[in-house]
Amino acid sequence: MDEVLSRIPRLVAARYPILWLVSTEEERVERGLERLAQAEGMALLRWRRTTGLVATGGLAFPDTQSPLAALEAASEVDGPALFLFEDLADDFADPMVVRRIRDLQSEVAARRQAILILSHRVTLPPELEKDVAVLDIPLPNRAEVARLLGLLTLSQNIELPADRFEQFVTASLGLTENEIKRAYARVLLDGRGFAEADLDLLLEEKARLLRKSRHLEFVRPDIGMGDVGGLGNLKDWLRQRSAAFTEKARIYGLPEPKGLFLLGVQGCGKSLSAKAVAELWRVPLLRLDVAALFEGRAEEGLRETIRIAESLAPAVLWIDEIEKAFLGEGMATSRVFGTFLTWMQEKTKPVFVVGTANEVRGLPPELLRKGRFDEIFFVDLPNVHERLEILDIHLRRRKRDPERYDLLALAEETERWSGAELEQLIISAMFHSFSADRELGQEDLMRVARETVPLAITMDDRLKELREWARPRARPASVDTRRIAFFEDWNA
Repeated sequence: MDEVLSRIPRLVAARYPILWLVSTEEERVERGLERLAQAEGMALLRWRRTTGLVATGGLAFPDTQSPLAALEAASEVDGPALFLFEDLADDFADPMVVRRIRDLQSEVAARRQAILILSHRVTLPPELEKDVAVLDIPLPNRAEVARLLGLLTLSQNIELPADRFEQFVTASLGLTENEIKRAYARVLLDGRGFAEADLDLLLEEKARLLRKSRHLEFVRPDIGMGDVGGLGNLKDWLRQRSAAFTEKARIYGLPEPKGLFLLGVQGCGKSLSAKAVAELWRVPLLRLDVAALFEGRAEEGLRETIRIAESLAPAVLWIDEIEKAFLGEGMATSRVFGTFLTWMQEKTKPVFVVGTANEVRGLPPELLRKGRFDEIFFVDLPNVHERLEILDIHLRRRKRDPERYDLLALAEETERWSGAELEQLIISAMFHSFSADRELGQEDLMRVARETVPLAITMDDRLKELREWARPRARPASVDTRRIAFFEDWNA
């Protein structure tokens, strides 16, 4: 924030008479302006509708609760000064207020003064658009959050390991100062002393901010990497970047990762992987509703989505079935696509984009070139080793001991099955045994496996085309089991 506020003296010297400060944090901005005014030898006067015009130190100007009276009083102040108006944005419908501000412009500029308007949104009347400089006040940065957490833990005699301290700082980014303080107060009331589980409270605060968004949904990750079967290469890639948003990574010289594109067969773990990324990195997971985006003004909706995602950063932005957003035709789709590409290329906020797609042959090639996404992975049908792992996961999830079943025989029987189909196999077999009033048996599982035709068989030609497209363009998400088998046989 101080970096943005430090531009004010230069703007005042350049005779910008009106500065619009965009922020919801009145108290934090006031403190920053007080430090700035003191350093620059300028007076600071604040106006609120409830108090009127008040100078730093408590000197009040009587009968200045109305904006016109406050502007009139400001015109009589000599010397360098900043006039901070916190409720004035609501009064620009009054032509008298607009006229009085226009009359004051030359006066305040000549006296090394400026009128500062603080509001959460910019609502400029046309008459003032050419004369106003807009400054977006950023949310607390990493250093500010670290200072807040450091002061709190010191006052409460709480010792945090360096890595957990960094986790809390990272999870707090994207919240206002008051939201951070409230979240930390809840942590103290829980009495766990900033345990790792308390990070969920910060995610709850961020989820609350999304309730009014039409296009973004906060997804609470209910799975971790251990709940995703197979995909060894993808898991290793993600684990290597698990500390990507920390200050340690910045000091080391690493950039923040931009995103990941997951292409592959339907039902093979792309969506599960997106959820697992957010859980592994302990950051919010935001899902973009592509259909809702194109129901209205798509370009404006995308800009709003980007703004919200960046305000909650670090975060994972999940665009499921991204082909539905950019395979269409028309000017609206082209503009949205251009906006998205520009943002992906130039974004500076730590928003990690996970795009998933079942069909990409019609997507514009510029979306998939290096620089947009860090890596493109192809998620294929699970091999026999991965099917064993997936069956094991889903049996344990349903409180069954995998050791009681011949999973190798079942995995061999289910060649060309997707992970989603393997889950449904277990559910269908359990319904069958439940209706017969007995425990799930091997015969129930094998029966369903033999009676079901997997989707990959009915869509064999399309799957072959997808593999051909991905072979030279994408990295396999699964470990090549043929190499594993070679070394196992060699060692034997």
